[in-house]
Amino acid sequence: MTSNPERRTTARAIADDLREQIRTGQLPPGSALPTSRELSEGYGVTAKTVSAGIDLLKVEGLVVGERGGRRRVRADRPITWNLTHFERGQRRDSRSMDDWSAAIKMAGRVPAQQVAVSTDAASAEVAEWLQIRQGESVVTRTRLRTVDDRPFQLSTSWFPGSIASGTLLEEEGDVAVPGGILKAIGHPQQHVRDEISIRMPTPEESEQLRLPPGTPVAQHVRIGYGEHAPVRVMRTIAPGDRHVLVYEMDVTG
Repeated sequence: MTSNPERRTTARAIADDLREQIRTGQLPPGSALPTSRELSEGYGVTAKTVSAGIDLLKVEGLVVGERGGRRRVRADRPITWNLTHFERGQRRDSRSMDDWSAAIKMAGRVPAQQVAVSTDAASAEVAEWLQIRQGESVVTRTRLRTVDDRPFQLSTSWFPGSIASGTLLEEEGDVAVPGGILKAIGHPQQHVRDEISIRMPTPEESEQLRLPPGTPVAQHVRIGYGEHAPVRVMRTIAPGDRHVLVYEMDVTG
């Protein structure tokens, strides 16, 4: 960063310059930005203009501010979530962790889940996914999934009360069994349908996932079908800065 009397000394120009330094690695993930005074002197502008430029990068999610500390380039270690392998074939569930947690552990990370269970009336959206009537009873399991003690996913699963009532699905806590709970209670998933959309988070999602401003999320909806009808729908909210979503498929024939 050098002062140049011919450059556009605007907040946008400062943001463009710092963004390029982040992109090229001159400002690597986790590194502190120069102080406001250093930036003001380097660009020949006021502290107010510098702050406006950095605010643009905060909105983009490239820079985070530390309370009482320096502003830094956001640093995240994303997980690779392979949705082709997730809950498929020889599942990785055990009595200590489900398929998701097992995959995270295999990647050398530390998974954990906080689980809340309730019995609810199906909303119009959930009823459509599960092919039941609105207002019918469903068992809801809501998970806050963390990786290395940081929130990574909000995952909510709904099960028709007709198959879930009185089963392991109503047990509190992070319940897991080999092959998955649905198989254990006699209603295995035979095929699934995935729907993925990208959007901005709700205020509640931002708070629970501790999202910096400007961070989009992927909404992954997986509908699991049994022999005759859906047996579960799971909606997962995955921050865009913490995930690489992967699908693999055979295109021969």
